[in-house]
Amino acid sequence: MNLLATSLIASKPADAARRKFLKLGAKVVLAYPLLGMLRQKSADARGDEQLLEEIERTAFLFFWKEASSSTGLVKDRALVNGGDSRQLASVAATGFGLAALCIGAERGYESPAEIRKRVRSTLEFLLDSKPLTVNGFFYHFIDMKSGARAPNSELSSIDTTILLCGMLTARKYFQDAQITSLATRLYERVDWPWMLNGGVTFAMAWKPEDGFTRARWDTYNELMMLYLLAIGSPTKPVAPTTWAEWARPKVEFKGIKYISGAAPLFIHQYSHAWFDFRNKRDAYANYFENSVKATRAHKLFCLSLAGQFPDYTENLWGITASDSVHGYVAWGGPPAEGPIDGTVVPAAAAGSLPFLPSDTLKVLRTARERYPAAWGQYGFVDAFNPLTNWVNPDVIGIDTGISMLMAENVRTGFVWKTFMKNPEAQKAVKLAGFR
Repeated sequence: MNLLATSLIASKPADAARRKFLKLGAKVVLAYPLLGMLRQKSADARGDEQLLEEIERTAFLFFWKEASSSTGLVKDRALVNGGDSRQLASVAATGFGLAALCIGAERGYESPAEIRKRVRSTLEFLLDSKPLTVNGFFYHFIDMKSGARAPNSELSSIDTTILLCGMLTARKYFQDAQITSLATRLYERVDWPWMLNGGVTFAMAWKPEDGFTRARWDTYNELMMLYLLAIGSPTKPVAPTTWAEWARPKVEFKGIKYISGAAPLFIHQYSHAWFDFRNKRDAYANYFENSVKATRAHKLFCLSLAGQFPDYTENLWGITASDSVHGYVAWGGPPAEGPIDGTVVPAAAAGSLPFLPSDTLKVLRTARERYPAAWGQYGFVDAFNPLTNWVNPDVIGIDTGISMLMAENVRTGFVWKTFMKNPEAQKAVKLAGFR
């Protein structure tokens, strides 16, 4: 069981923004050496930079337009070209959205004053709307206008964590007294030990009707951010020893050995959107290098399926939990999981941009240039199948979010640098034994 498997739902730039974009682009080599080397070697470097800009700008439009202007809650999903009447929000999409607003302010995608206003109103609503939370944890799915719990939705430990990561990014970026106060109060009120439910690993969820789920965050996946925020809490932390309590199973594919707990590629991406694990390791692994290996193994896994799905090539691959022609599925590999049918999920490559920049950019360029039906107002659709010509009509907030954040991280490291300035994050990685 994982974050996405719990899902219930199947402008032209202003001159100032253009100048900021060019200025930031000039700093790429210094900010991120891997992309810097890529830019020096690739004849498509200018096109790559433009593509990353398009991915981020269109993603920002989703988070700006498909959020309530009063509550700030972001839709779980929407039609790729807008005009969507669905009202279901997710707290994870809202967390990605808060980080997206920081990127948008930095890049001049919208008025910084208006963005700051949106962040404030979002945090105010989250703090004041008591039905949204129990012991500081938020329900996974909620109504975007009222904040009311969606039917049967669970109180989610991991989705709350993603929301908090977005809040803490905004707290550090804006340096605004009101935003700082609101985000700090929201983080400090979370009762992390309560979600342990008497155990040594976190429960995945809780419902008022049933209590805690039996499923636990006890095996490597996107859980690292959950444990680190809990360990770093200044008010209600868990013991640093919880870091050692979750399993780190090793897998091997085509000679590549790495830690992995499930097949969908996103498990190797989400914690890395905020926590900068580069050049760090704990007693068990260098998790950034582990994600490099996982991405490389996933690419090889997709290529191994080319006999069945000839569109999987060096330039087009990537499967992670997403929509499919049969509905939402948690698929991926290795090992193979789910009814894989040749579908390509752009967020698989985009979410791994910092790990394999050259390889993933090839995929995104190919998808953008050869499959125009897979692109719309909000960027790439969630998934498409080049073999059958099926194109999903939707974007999903968390997939658009991981794509945007990782595109910015590979360009400038902005989200990493901003989030890691939080003293709680710095404290947590030290207590977890990172050196």
